[in-house]
Amino acid sequence: MTEENKTSIVGGPLPPARSLPFPPKPSGSYAGRTLAESTYSPLPPEQHLGDDAPNILVILIDDAGPALPAPIGGRIDTPTLERIRETGIGYNRFHTTAMCSPTRASLLTGRNHHRVGAGQIAELANDWDGYSGHIPKSSATIPEVLRNYGYSTAAWGKWHNTPAEETTKAGPYDNWPTGNGFEYFYGFLAGEASQYEPNLVRNTTSVLPPKSPEEGYHLSEDIADDAIAWLRDHKALSPDKPFFMYWATGAIHGPHHVHQEWADKYKGVFDDGWDAYREDALAGAKAAGWVPDDAVLTPRPESLQGWDDIPDHQKPFQARLMELCAGFGEHADVQAGRVVDELESLGYADNTIVVYIWGDNGSSGEGQNGTISELLAQNMIPTTVDQHIAALEELGGLDALGTPATDNQYHAAWAWAGSSPYQGMKLMASHLGGTRNPMFIRWPARIEHDPEPRTQFHHVIDLAPTIYEILGISHPDTVNGIPQDPIDGTSFAYSIDDKAAEGRHRVQYFEIMASRSIYEDGWMASTTGPRLPWVPGVPPGIATWTPDKDVWELYNVDADWSQANDLAAQHPERLAAMKELFAIEAAKNKVLPVGGGLWVVPFHPELRISPPYTEWDMTGDTVRVPEFCAPALGNKPNTVSIEVTVGEKANGVLYKLGGAGGGLTAFVVDGILTYEYNLFLVQRTTVAASDPLPAGDHTIEIETSYVEPRPGGPLSVVLRVDGAEVASGTVPVSAPLLFSANDCLDIGRAYGGAVSRAYADRMPFAFDGEIGRVHVAYTMPAKA
Repeated sequence: MTEENKTSIVGGPLPPARSLPFPPKPSGSYAGRTLAESTYSPLPPEQHLGDDAPNILVILIDDAGPALPAPIGGRIDTPTLERIRETGIGYNRFHTTAMCSPTRASLLTGRNHHRVGAGQIAELANDWDGYSGHIPKSSATIPEVLRNYGYSTAAWGKWHNTPAEETTKAGPYDNWPTGNGFEYFYGFLAGEASQYEPNLVRNTTSVLPPKSPEEGYHLSEDIADDAIAWLRDHKALSPDKPFFMYWATGAIHGPHHVHQEWADKYKGVFDDGWDAYREDALAGAKAAGWVPDDAVLTPRPESLQGWDDIPDHQKPFQARLMELCAGFGEHADVQAGRVVDELESLGYADNTIVVYIWGDNGSSGEGQNGTISELLAQNMIPTTVDQHIAALEELGGLDALGTPATDNQYHAAWAWAGSSPYQGMKLMASHLGGTRNPMFIRWPARIEHDPEPRTQFHHVIDLAPTIYEILGISHPDTVNGIPQDPIDGTSFAYSIDDKAAEGRHRVQYFEIMASRSIYEDGWMASTTGPRLPWVPGVPPGIATWTPDKDVWELYNVDADWSQANDLAAQHPERLAAMKELFAIEAAKNKVLPVGGGLWVVPFHPELRISPPYTEWDMTGDTVRVPEFCAPALGNKPNTVSIEVTVGEKANGVLYKLGGAGGGLTAFVVDGILTYEYNLFLVQRTTVAASDPLPAGDHTIEIETSYVEPRPGGPLSVVLRVDGAEVASGTVPVSAPLLFSANDCLDIGRAYGGAVSRAYADRMPFAFDGEIGRVHVAYTMPAKA
């Protein structure tokens, strides 16, 4: 349709594309010299939307593979997903980017992820345009556009598209959700969070969870409660405005935190292991009509353990990790269902488009061999499963998994099983399983239920143009005076009524950390690049890696559903042409340099996002400083100086960095000054004074230095009071990257997770004396 006669699916001609915001509505009244000489006749409200514009709710589940939900063949009960499927339509060839920030940036803008600076997660951004971590204002988001057209816009849960260095209370806020078109936001800015003790923001204000873990708090429930409250306020105060809601859980991203009763529903369900699960999941997907009957199960990679390779004494641990994931997934789906229930209760359901995307990428193998503290893998600290099991026993055994005491995540082979029948998983842009995620749409007023899935190839960038076509609007040429980049996505509105229509999304590239592929008209060329997500440590040979030497595979994915039959040898000319097409798309979409997302991770970990300072002056009420923006007290030589006034047998936290799954802390118990370094639960180092602090004013110094100046090397820790040494010790292994993705530095109390078990039952264990000036200084250049 042309711009001149563009109409919406909901009816009514609309004006052509224009600049946003719309100009102010002029007055229809005439102002004379006096009231008697004036006329008062306001113009009617301007209509920027078609009649009966629908509400829109986008539900996005995190790190969830396509083979998990029971309605399409898996073993996780997902009643909400099932309800949307049974009353709407599904897409079984819908695709994501294989990674968190990139998928979310693409979904919200309609552009390919590198073109909006999201070639890597926000925390590992770098200086190349495609990896900057900044969504440019030349790529306005769906909520920014819809807000200008008259929609109320709100978001909940995981954001992960704010540059990590901009996530403190000091801002700047233009890259926060409220700077990207959302009028309201409640959730967390980072890539993951403790489900019991998250670092939360409401709009641009740091807030604490409304209740404690002991009182039953859970993040998925909290964002459902808050979304329901927002809907009720909207109904009461703005009932004539349509709304756009983006409800994105932190589940089932690690850590896999869920109350025990949800995990216990799955006791024994996974005792047969991941190899058997894949076979059952494929059979179930065929029976559910979700994949074709000729789909083939791809083999397990040789570098990934088989279930029979797991020692028998470790199997209960591995099975329990999957039970927790399953309970976590069902719990998240049920919370999404509460929001859908509220739509129905308030009378919104009939004219609300519900888009339910199961996963921003495939299941995550970042837990590697199964872990009680998932950031061990990101810090590349080698451990054994038996070390995890032994540390777990000190916390209460298997029952401690899924609680605030652990940051558990399952074995990577469960991620492979959850991505059945495909080869890929999260972080693998090369193969389906990493990039193919189920999508379901319900719109009772307009869409008739069809149990047979749509099979057109589509991508997460296609949601934005689909919404615009449904509403009959175009993405504007300028927004807030900034010329807009073209939309990359292809609307799939054509397929809503015609499931047999020929697909219109003809070409799509995929790239995450050098894992890459290119799709064209039913064919896909793929290469895994230099790394596999389940293999620990820095990839061998990475220092001399070049993309020119990567081996590519070729698949006819129209005939070969799961990429089981590599045709590279049979069709070398086609493969060469597709590799050339990838090169063209990469240049066009700011992918270059190929593998740019690897720059920080294996090549230059010292260049991870960190504050530009070497000294800080803080006070005793400084709290909730995200770790990425806080002094690196655990892996840079530093001295912390604290001015305190204490009484007899003082108690409380002086400071803590990180959370229960890993961190460091200085505190006082009955006057005894104590320092603890919690290396991801598998090793704890405590340094404590022998005598209590006398009542009065003191200056406490905690000096940290490397025994061996290398990442992860041992640390020397010295405690001084008024210049005199009172204790010293050595931390055998340090965390070279960071302790937590979402927890913080707190002074004078411990919000978030309890770094030390010594005060876990007394959280937040506020210091009962007075803390004056807190000075932190690196004792050598910050990048040394």
